[in-house]
Amino acid sequence: MKSEKLKTDFKAAVEFVNNYTKPLPADLLLKLYAYYKIANRNKNHPGSTTPLINAFKANALIQAKNIGREKAMKEYVKLVKKEISG
Repeated sequence: MKSEKLKTDFKAAVEFVNNYTKPLPADLLLKLYAYYKIANRNKNHPGSTTPLINAFKANALIQAKNIGREKAMKEYVKLVKKEISG
C-alpha cells in the first residue's frame, strides 16, 4: 500500500470505528487500541481510572510492541474490514 493511500485508509477506518454504534468484542477493541496507539506514535500510558482496564490495554500494547507504525496502520485497516465492516 502506498503511504498516502495507507494514511487515508487508516483515517477512514478510525472514523468508521468511532461512528460504529453496535457493541464490539473486548479482544477486538484491545487490538484496535494497540494498533491505533502504535500508528499514532502515542507513548502515553493507558489512562483509564480502572486498574484492570489499564492492565488489559498495557497487555495489548506489549503483544503488538514489535510492529512498526506502517504495519500497525495496515493491521488496523485489515481488522476493521475483516471483523466490522465485512
